[in-house]
Amino acid sequence: MSATVAMILALAVGTYAFRLVGPALHGRVELPARVQELLAAGAVVLLTALLATGALTEGGGFAGWARPLGVLVGGVLAWRKAPFVVVVLGAAGTAAVLRAFGMA
Repeated sequence: MSATVAMILALAVGTYAFRLVGPALHGRVELPARVQELLAAGAVVLLTALLATGALTEGGGFAGWARPLGVLVGGVLAWRKAPFVVVVLGAAGTAAVLRAFGMA
């Protein structure tokens, strides 16, 4: 067995174990309220970091202004509870128009 196959199998087993532990321990382990608050805050921080790196960088450098402004428009539309299709089309349309005018 090659090292690549072994690593893929190890990751598959680990992923399955994580998915199995949640339902198996539900009701048996009680997390304190403070830990639950910290986990919720940590999830928000991780998603914000993912959004920032995806919106602002490309190939190790700045992605240009069209993408972050498109993400900003999409975020505002989502915050205002616009339908999903409107959010996606608004973000993509903003980025496309800005790129058409040379704001790559």
